[in-house]
Amino acid sequence: MRRLALILMMTAPLFADSSRRLEREVTVGASRAEVWKAWTTADGARFFTPAAKIEARPGGAYEMYFNPEEQPGRRGGEGNRVIALEPERMMLFSWNAPTKFGPLREERTYVLLQLEDAGAGRTRIRLTHFGWREGKDWDAVYDYFGGAWTWVLAQLEKKYP
Repeated sequence: MRRLALILMMTAPLFADSSRRLEREVTVGASRAEVWKAWTTADGARFFTPAAKIEARPGGAYEMYFNPEEQPGRRGGEGNRVIALEPERMMLFSWNAPTKFGPLREERTYVLLQLEDAGAGRTRIRLTHFGWREGKDWDAVYDYFGGAWTWVLAQLEKKYP
């Protein structure tokens, strides 16, 4: 956790309003290793996206293709990167809005994923989405992801009841 605190402190200027966060938490019936693979491999990420490009290393791609048949730039979470990770414990990655949000799609927010043992082969997942800006357009993106992350974690719970 000390390493995570240092990373967040060093990258704090990147995050616009650190008080505005989306926070979600679930506990699933799988080990940290299994849950880690679900978030850090293209095959594993199929619990919420049909295709992905994931390079689980700092600076690596973290792209989710919700519409893989579309032309580049319209396939989904393109251009996102892994910022930091500690295998089977945490990953910090950039994130962007869907195309329907126009120019805000080119902006980046950040997602912190934390995994911890929850006993009896179970894992607690904490997801924090932050880096939001102000304004009604940003409010719409924030509201969108409020529902989207709830859905994503529900899909993970279905995969690992």
